[in-house]
Amino acid sequence: MLRYAYYPGCVAQGACRELYISTAAVTQKLGIELVELKKASCCGSGTYKEDSQILEDTVNARNIGLAEELSLPLLTHCSTCQGVLGHVDERLKEAKQNNIAYLEKVNGLLEKEHCSPYQGNSRVIHLLWALIVDYGVIKLNQQVVKSLTNFKCAAFYGCYLLRAQKSIPDDPLNPQSLEQIFTNLGAQSIEYVGRTQCCGWPISSYAPKESFMLAGRHLLEAKKAGANCIVTPCPLCHLNLESRQPEIEKVIGEKISLPVLHLPQLIGLALGIAPKDLGLDRHVVSTAPLLRLLDL
Repeated sequence: MLRYAYYPGCVAQGACRELYISTAAVTQKLGIELVELKKASCCGSGTYKEDSQILEDTVNARNIGLAEELSLPLLTHCSTCQGVLGHVDERLKEAKQNNIAYLEKVNGLLEKEHCSPYQGNSRVIHLLWALIVDYGVIKLNQQVVKSLTNFKCAAFYGCYLLRAQKSIPDDPLNPQSLEQIFTNLGAQSIEYVGRTQCCGWPISSYAPKESFMLAGRHLLEAKKAGANCIVTPCPLCHLNLESRQPEIEKVIGEKISLPVLHLPQLIGLALGIAPKDLGLDRHVVSTAPLLRLLDL
């Protein structure tokens, strides 16, 4: 049985509760055990380093240390959390080899707070890659009870998943991880330029119009390419592309009505999990057109 120290992140426990719900439903169905890190803190979403790099490293060394205490890999289901935690893990592992003084400084700060030191003997992996690398897409395919034949899925990866770390189990310029999942669920993969670009979330607080125009461009491009849904492994991308879609429509002056699913929601449908148990009733943009494709 696969077993992970589970880092749910902030957004999945708040604005995107359906991600938390669907991750639990899918992993349970697949026989994957998640040990939730109840004492974990926010990764900072990349903002801590704007003030202090050592602050970001220390906070997340503590998060990774919680997984190390359990002798388990740390599992995320958020592109941003993956990018931040994964990058910190890479940097501290390099420090362990080349800059012992810096690592000792980080661990010294952790010791003052009575936290376990960072050892560098775990790994940080996103649910998307865990399903491909650890679980295996062939095995996933064997669990499908409802083929998503009529689903035309457009991937939206999120910036941090592809570009924050030096090494990832995919090509950051032309990733295929999500597309592998789509194919093994019976769905069609829709190609479009925006799938590897920014959703606009980082600028939404101070430049909402520009943020919504950027998100609207991606949504319309995917829809015009033939997609009947977008699937993302990032809850922040989901917030901007899905929850704010009514605002986006006002800014661009065009109706979109394109459902945006969290990755485990798509997988859950193929596994035969009830839509309500995947939180599909919590969306701003109705998922009913997709459920009708499955006679649900």
